Amino acid sequence: MVKYTKTLYHLVFFVTLSIVVFSMFAIIFPSFLMTAFYPHPTNLEPFEASVWLVPIVSSNSILLVIGFAYYRKKIPLQIYKWIEFILNFEISKKTALLIGIIILAVYIGFSLPELAIDGVTLYGDSVTLDEALKIWPSTDSDRAVVNEYNTRYVRMLLFDASLDIFQNIKILPFAASILLVVVTFFLTYQITQKRFAGIISMVVLLQSHTFLQFDTIAVYENFWVLFYVASLYVINRKWQYSSILYILSAFSKLFIAIFFLSSIYYICRSSISSRKKLFTLASYGGLLIVILLVLSFQGDVYGITDISFSNFFISFNALGSVLRYDLVIVSSLLPLTLGLFFKFRKENSKADSILVLISTALLSGPVFSMLTSFLEIGFPVLPYRFLPLIVFVAVGIGVLLSKKN
Repeated sequence: MVKYTKTLYHLVFFVTLSIVVFSMFAIIFPSFLMTAFYPHPTNLEPFEASVWLVPIVSSNSILLVIGFAYYRKKIPLQIYKWIEFILNFEISKKTALLIGIIILAVYIGFSLPELAIDGVTLYGDSVTLDEALKIWPSTDSDRAVVNEYNTRYVRMLLFDASLDIFQNIKILPFAASILLVVVTFFLTYQITQKRFAGIISMVVLLQSHTFLQFDTIAVYENFWVLFYVASLYVINRKWQYSSILYILSAFSKLFIAIFFLSSIYYICRSSISSRKKLFTLASYGGLLIVILLVLSFQGDVYGITDISFSNFFISFNALGSVLRYDLVIVSSLLPLTLGLFFKFRKENSKADSILVLISTALLSGPVFSMLTSFLEIGFPVLPYRFLPLIVFVAVGIGVLLSKKN
């Protein structure tokens, strides 16, 4: 069994490493994929480097050298002791609660003024959302996109509740963002059994420009990410609720369906008994049938008419452009992947589940573009679709910066 686990983990690592390296290549040389896969002629220079070249190469080189020197114990003793102190550092429940409250209070305090900003002035899709809410729950609009909005039943129900209860559509989306930070802490703590690691994951998530950009925006809310991350957390706590949370996520945004197999893998690698794993897998099989039945009555809402492999490869370019302000997230992908691999070898941890989630998050945008016509009609992989990646990188960094005592 141990040999099988190690073989599986090595396979997961090499697949994830391949995806990360390819993503880094696409970020540094975005013109290459355009010249290779764009169906029309271009005048681009394939190996013209982007502005990411220097920050990625420099930061990755420094982190990898330090990490390798630490792993091989070829680092100065004082630096080694300092790294060991960080990895073994832990805080009490009271301290973690106090720090968590302070972090959330600062975050909420700086974000509250955004609740008064009219979303229509920032995002044109807010007009479509308002139109959809006026006829909700009907799907009889002349505009297909409005009908598609109203098929996201959980999302629209929460929007409607936010308007009815608080007279502000942004309140519940903002509450979901706050809860996402909290759930990220608990998921990291569950994996590492270190509260300090959970605090680190909170800080990494909250420093993300993309997260802060969409945390109060109704039209690009975080309901779907919150429900999905919560579905992973409850697998090891109350497995009965995992599939329920997943279906809530799917009916908030169907994009999360791409993560279905990742959830199955997470269940198989969880700490629950084999009997509970079978019941959990069976519940996920049942919800898959429910989702497929609902979709069969909705028709072709996403315009899935053909598979375009060129769209798949071109969409990798989106990572560097839409996350251009998230230097920590992008620059940490390669060191984090390698670090989690060596962490597994040293501690036999379940870091492979994090690698599967990160690789799926990197592939989700390209897969979505490959299966839909969104890219062809001018829709790139939008920034908010990388929120799962940001969350899982935050969790991964927390896992990496912790050590079993």
